[in-house]
Amino acid sequence: MKVDMHFHLEEGPYSLRWLSRTMQSLVATDVSASTGKGPGHTQDWAEEMSAKLDLRMRQGCFSEEWLDRYLVTGRSRGISTFGVVDHLYRFRECRSYYEKHMLLDDSPIGRLQEAWLNQVCVTSLDEFVTFITKAKKDRPDLLLGIEADFFEGGEAELGRLLAGYDWDHVIGSVHFMDGWGFDNPETQSQFADMEPMGAYGRYFGLLRQACQSRLFDIIAHPDNLKVFGFRPDREADLIPYYRHIAEEMVLAGVATEINTGLAYRYPVAEACPSPLFLSVLAEHGVPITLSSDSHFPDDIGQLLDEARTAAIGAGYKELTVFEGRRSRGIPIGK
Repeated sequence: MKVDMHFHLEEGPYSLRWLSRTMQSLVATDVSASTGKGPGHTQDWAEEMSAKLDLRMRQGCFSEEWLDRYLVTGRSRGISTFGVVDHLYRFRECRSYYEKHMLLDDSPIGRLQEAWLNQVCVTSLDEFVTFITKAKKDRPDLLLGIEADFFEGGEAELGRLLAGYDWDHVIGSVHFMDGWGFDNPETQSQFADMEPMGAYGRYFGLLRQACQSRLFDIIAHPDNLKVFGFRPDREADLIPYYRHIAEEMVLAGVATEINTGLAYRYPVAEACPSPLFLSVLAEHGVPITLSSDSHFPDDIGQLLDEARTAAIGAGYKELTVFEGRRSRGIPIGK
């Protein structure tokens, strides 16, 4: 059995690379388009694909046509359950939450992050929820989720933002430390002045608080700090942190995920958690699910076969999925 509990319909910033990547995904998931063999790559083909890109831009990402590119592609790859999410920072209703906790001052990083927030915070939470809720009615394999950043001291406000919606699952993530978005390629220079064990202590401290908040069903990519290869020379030095967070997850009743996004999209080229971390999570009985963290439909399910094999190798017999914020286990299969 394969599930993908964490994928996104759009992200931004809306660069030339994003536009090109969107076109690439349209080509890759369009069964009626040429693959480049035979009549493909002609002027007529280019005009056809240009029209499809124009339609995608006019409709936006909250369209059944765009959503179904993920689902059709994923089903062809053996996925039985799909958890669509979006980052909370995408929504105008949630902007003030980020303004309170992100570094947005007049420093180089502050200015860069303010520009980034302006570029990605462009849509409506109500629109997202309404669209997916309607789409679920004739797509029984689709679940409605949200990915929410945890900030120390922001628990009450985050709880208010999440309330009032019929989520199937709420994913908690740590992308920021002391207001700095550490997975942004444009700010990775900050790592040069950091001591790994101290930084990981701070990171896992935030993850523990996220578990203790009881706001989340799933903790996302639990060793995300390694995104650009930043970690101690000996990963074994992190085992005490791995054990403590595994214990906290069990106490809080939260699951985590094998998230393959870092493996195919970032320099570290390794899924979250690492194999060593996964073995510790399995030893403690932390529930696990699978996520490709795809941001384009042709990436849906990317490396999930490898993730499932890793879970089986660590001793897992089942995957965890959520519906109406209630968990259930499904056989992991082979």
